[in-house]
Amino acid sequence: MTRFSPRAALRRAAGSLAAAGLLAAASLAGAAAPAQAAGLPVLAIGGPAETALHPYPESGEPLHATLGITLDNPGGDEGDEDYETEFTVTFDLSGIAGVADVAVEDTSDCEVTGTKAVCTDQGIWPGLRGIDDLLLTAAEGSEEGDSGTIRVTGQSKGATFTPFTTRVTVGGADLVMEELPFKERTNPGDRQKAPITFANRGTRAADGVLLGLVYSRGLDIPERYSNCEYTEGGPGSRGPGWTTALCSVEGSFEAGATYTLATPLTIEVTDRAYYDMFVYSIHENSAAQRTAQRAGAPFERGTGSVLKAVPVKAPAKGATARGGDLNPWDNFHEADFRTENTADFVAYGDKVAGAEGTTVTADIGFRNEGPAWVGYVRSGEPVATLDFTVPPGTTVTAKPDRCRAVTAGGGYREDQKSPAPRYVCDTSMSVLDGGGLDLPFELRIDRSSVGAEGVVTVRGPWLQNPKLPFDPEPANNTAYLIVNGEGEGADSGGTTGGTDGGSGEPSTPPTSAPEPDSSESPSGTTGPSESASSATSGGGSAGGSGGGGGLAATGSAVLIASGTAAAALAAGLLLFLAARRRAAARHA
Repeated sequence: MTRFSPRAALRRAAGSLAAAGLLAAASLAGAAAPAQAAGLPVLAIGGPAETALHPYPESGEPLHATLGITLDNPGGDEGDEDYETEFTVTFDLSGIAGVADVAVEDTSDCEVTGTKAVCTDQGIWPGLRGIDDLLLTAAEGSEEGDSGTIRVTGQSKGATFTPFTTRVTVGGADLVMEELPFKERTNPGDRQKAPITFANRGTRAADGVLLGLVYSRGLDIPERYSNCEYTEGGPGSRGPGWTTALCSVEGSFEAGATYTLATPLTIEVTDRAYYDMFVYSIHENSAAQRTAQRAGAPFERGTGSVLKAVPVKAPAKGATARGGDLNPWDNFHEADFRTENTADFVAYGDKVAGAEGTTVTADIGFRNEGPAWVGYVRSGEPVATLDFTVPPGTTVTAKPDRCRAVTAGGGYREDQKSPAPRYVCDTSMSVLDGGGLDLPFELRIDRSSVGAEGVVTVRGPWLQNPKLPFDPEPANNTAYLIVNGEGEGADSGGTTGGTDGGSGEPSTPPTSAPEPDSSESPSGTTGPSESASSATSGGGSAGGSGGGGGLAATGSAVLIASGTAAAALAAGLLLFLAARRRAAARHA
């Protein structure tokens, strides 16, 4: 490790090597974006609004705090990844002279020279990323309450950067959340008390605290407190089905004291529960902290009673000035709940008709008839896969972006552009009760035949274990896509309406084709047992894999049987008229 003090700038320097990974937590946004130069992406530099340092010790080595800086490219689109362009991030350290020393890890790509630290990296892509951390310690001779600022800027030929400023202070509060002993095996209707308890183990009092409560769809806190604000489905990247509450609790929370809620929270397990999580955190209340926790999401204030915290132990001697948190990693805990419940996934198919050589659109998918929502909130893996075997005599000419081609037996297929006999489409990590997948496929009818069937199955994401462990009725996991069926005699599977969207995915009955979400598919996912016929080969080209080509807009179509088609059906079958509106699917 190489160390730097602004007072000894000319005597010290830092080395660099290797690269760092992403930060685990989201950061505060940087300043307003400057004018975008020549269409270049604008990267927002972010990080903590304030970093607190342990005072310089009378003996031994000072404890360090980590300054993690993030870069966010919110305007970037999938497919715009640039892995080659280099950039630099520069830290102006002149504002912390005499307040803090700066260090970098030996493996860091950051270098400290004089009153400046420079980190180099390469690659510009959409979303949030981190760069190498700086390690900060209180400077020898500094006093509690000393503070200064670090200004962070960026430069690259491939992007423009917003600047960011963070404050560094010696001393501060250290809020520590105590872990609660929840009963984690539950049943719908169970209620548990949550006497949230936290301590201040820092060197200063906290002037008000911000209690954060995040809980998934199967849990509820019935009372909406008037000093709390609430949002559904955000913020952050947890996805739909989550509630976030931010509660501003007034008071001076003294160093050395422990506090608990005057009235414990009530955590209720609802009828929708299956796998659920409750996250509870504590921070010193400030405008910057509230902005960070809101993450741009809209919040609505509650109308119930006021949530208060009271001391459970007499406070130790301490100051009253505000400071940052000396150790933000002990500010939160998570509890997992596993509820005895079920979710009935019901597949649906479709009936389409057309003459030889025509193209039709089929709507297939599944619904979650509940009662539970299913979210794999820890692993992030898909909940289920929709497995579609193409009817014989037809060719898929366009598919939803989330679907990928596999072999007739459900195995891996390298070619994702040519028509395939079978397709698999993964859900995201959660499917809400009432949600599911609605998937429009375009099919060209290559060979006229009566009642050709394609199989539509909703199953587990892995071929080796296709069972849905939460589904009590596997018999309705399969439906059929019928091509040129005889009248209404063939059953294409159940079609039931939904009440809510699953994972941000469409849930309406298949009278129209909504826009499917894109989701990351697990590698090696394959289909169930091979039992249906494969599609015939044809000159049509299927949409690309993953984020590849979307569906073409079909509008309203009336398929009229031509004389040639009628003659081909020796039994005298009359092709029926089919008129359906279709909405064009968008790129994920």
